[in-house]
Amino acid sequence: MNVRTALVLLALALATIFALVCVLLTRGRAPAACPHRSPAQEDPDGGQSLVFADLTPAELAQVVRYLQGHLGLRLVDAAHAKPSDNCIASVELQVPAKAEVLRFLDGAGARPPREALAVLYFGDQPDPNITEYVVGPLPTPAYHRDVTVRRYRGKVPYHRRPVTGKEYVVINALIRRELQKAPRFLAACCESDGTDLTTLTTAPRGFKSGDRATWFVLFHGVAGSGYYLSPVGLEVLVDHGDLDVSLWQLRRVFYNGQYFANMGDLEEEFMANLLEVVRIQKPRAESVLGSMRPRHQPGSPGPLHYEPQGPRYSVMGNRVTFQGWSITFGMSPSSGPRFFDIRYRGERIVYELSLQEALALYGSNCPGGMSTRYLDGSFGIGRFAYELVRGLDCPYAATYVDRHYLVESDTPKTNQNSLCIFEHDAALPLRRHFSDSQSLYYGGLRKTMLVIRAISTLINYDYIWDFMFHSNGAVEVRVHATGYISTSFLHGQGTDYGSRVGPHTLGTMHLHHMHYKVDLDVDGQLNTLETQDMGYKLMKEPWSMQNTIERLYLRRKRLEREDEAAFPLNAPMPRYVSFASPNSNKWGHPRSYRIQINSFAGEHLPTSSPMERAISWGRWVHGRTPGSTVPGWCQAAGMGYQLAVTRRKEEEPSSTSVYNQNDPWTPTVAFADFINNETITNEDLVAWISVGFLHVPHAEDIPNTVTVGNGVGFFLRPYNYFDEDPSVDSPDSVYFSSEQDPGTCGANPLACPSPACAPHLPPFRYGGFLNLSLAPPPGAL
Repeated sequence: MNVRTALVLLALALATIFALVCVLLTRGRAPAACPHRSPAQEDPDGGQSLVFADLTPAELAQVVRYLQGHLGLRLVDAAHAKPSDNCIASVELQVPAKAEVLRFLDGAGARPPREALAVLYFGDQPDPNITEYVVGPLPTPAYHRDVTVRRYRGKVPYHRRPVTGKEYVVINALIRRELQKAPRFLAACCESDGTDLTTLTTAPRGFKSGDRATWFVLFHGVAGSGYYLSPVGLEVLVDHGDLDVSLWQLRRVFYNGQYFANMGDLEEEFMANLLEVVRIQKPRAESVLGSMRPRHQPGSPGPLHYEPQGPRYSVMGNRVTFQGWSITFGMSPSSGPRFFDIRYRGERIVYELSLQEALALYGSNCPGGMSTRYLDGSFGIGRFAYELVRGLDCPYAATYVDRHYLVESDTPKTNQNSLCIFEHDAALPLRRHFSDSQSLYYGGLRKTMLVIRAISTLINYDYIWDFMFHSNGAVEVRVHATGYISTSFLHGQGTDYGSRVGPHTLGTMHLHHMHYKVDLDVDGQLNTLETQDMGYKLMKEPWSMQNTIERLYLRRKRLEREDEAAFPLNAPMPRYVSFASPNSNKWGHPRSYRIQINSFAGEHLPTSSPMERAISWGRWVHGRTPGSTVPGWCQAAGMGYQLAVTRRKEEEPSSTSVYNQNDPWTPTVAFADFINNETITNEDLVAWISVGFLHVPHAEDIPNTVTVGNGVGFFLRPYNYFDEDPSVDSPDSVYFSSEQDPGTCGANPLACPSPACAPHLPPFRYGGFLNLSLAPPPGAL
């Protein structure tokens, strides 16, 4: 061995020893903690966004105290009130008039007075009714005014009120008493004495205005699992319209395709061997259909949402800012998430973006399923937006915000951590190009966005409400449906209405429709609706005139009136629909924002239905016959149109009403009445957007419907609003050419990722079950 070889071996040995020492010294050492910057910072807008802030628990309590002391009536706590009592049903923010708010935000106007909207049920009066008061100014109320007649052009009949938790308690006690009249039947059919059965409410509650009779579907109840998948074949119709609860009664019984006057008659039929009984074993917890308990031990952990230097957004009270965006957020107890004064690069794009309603309409050969048309706003889309599970419902390190409400109680309630805010990397380029001709380079930008999310659990279904703000100035709104399907007992020709998903379980077909209000202010309040679409023109090719060519051309149109701008579901709609400003961009085109809808909604109800007016925002046939009285349900919810654009009016704040659910035949608010052919040229306009889908359940909906393929929504996209794509100013942009070394930080920031560090993760805590105990879901025994 020569000297050179010996020196080489010695050097290799020393290097190996050094590497081993380094490994031993660092083994088991946790990576350094990532730098953390709190998302909360000083609010640069001087608290202006607080004009839209939801009421605080202290303000809610103050309104209750004021009403108790100034109405001159005995008010019973709604949590314990009977229908024959007076009570405070709900209190929430009274959103100020837009003109007042804009004078305050944009000019030298005074801050609008902070006011509350209080809904009271007056059952202890000669003429029972629902009355709405505006109470203010907060935080020290000094006045109240009755706004019911102004808002609804008359008093609201008492039968339209939503069913309260106390009423459900009375109804469930009645059902239990009635079940005791058929002990032998229950033992034979269901291995039950009636005390272990659970009910599910349906809605609406009858077939004509004034009715208040509800079908309740009975299921086997198993703790820790979704009872919705275990119907026993028994359904009961309860009449609960009288103010005296002692007069409520069971009106009809359904079992396995047959109808009976009461449970006693059913028992007699059974004892006489005249009844076909399907014997169902009582489910066991370890094998119940629909259990969500894990079947395997946890595996290796999945990817973790990671912010190397803390969040790049800031949350200040009810306002969040992110890369040029400024968004004011809130939550209505009834209609759910809502946003105001949405600005990009300092310019207001949207004055209001709010969820209005969610409809679920079912089909079945059982009475409960065939008559169900849930309008979820009447139950409380925002009220039942419970605490989010950190690391699953939202990224672990997201910012979580509490929401407060006062419904059916004199005491404010809090759904803690029920709204989350986070930056999301879609693992997809927002834009990119690899150039392989003329010159060699690569340019691109990651698709990241700010997401604001809430999830509402409305009996069996869970709706994930997402509002996303992109770095190119686009707003994306999306909803996913998950949770349990609603089911009927499988009998007869049940599969004409869905799919068999269990031994005796029919997954019933249904429609989901969601309705949104979008008050766009594109480069100012005054906008015009413009459409563009494609056409072909057959012509001689101009260079020789010997051949023909189908030349593609652009059809542009300005819509002048509301009737032109109402597009029924499943009717043709121009591919490009835009809110246009009278001002132009650098290239001479009107500064505009385009509405792009991604939906495959089903036909919600024909206009001949007596309920159609209640959900007319979902109408799927063209127009109305002048002078006709369209019966119905659809107008009450406003669901008849995939898109309708109307002039903004302060007296048309919402497309629906919580009172529409229990009287869809004479809807309190009929959206179709908003469309009265007024001019929409250079006016303050509102877009009303419906999205949805038909769901025919299948085996893979057990135990839960998955979000994959069950999401719909829409975009608000800049269209000639800018002179170029504003994302070119993003500091996240990447560009390098063939003449550069892409492995160096100076040429390519992707070459220098943040050093490995441990993200700041707070301890996992969950209080959602406490929240649930404070606000029980409707309809359960």
